[in-house]
Amino acid sequence: MSHTPHELAEEFPDKAELMSTLKQSDAHFARLAEEYHELNRQVHRAETNVEPIEELAEVELRKKRALLKDEIWGILSKA
Repeated sequence: MSHTPHELAEEFPDKAELMSTLKQSDAHFARLAEEYHELNRQVHRAETNVEPIEELAEVELRKKRALLKDEIWGILSKA
């Protein structure tokens, strides 16, 4: 399978260790990270036409991914 861009470890490379710790110790953060991961995969599959969807639906997925990324960054920047 091809490389999926926008993975959290790539988005926040200096926070990779912290993210790993939080995934194990903070259920809320773990859920957010998993949700981001799934949305990111959906966006990637849509962008690469592996699972094509309507453009508006793809835009909505990107917006949800961005909101999750912002929420994740909020947690990371306070930890």
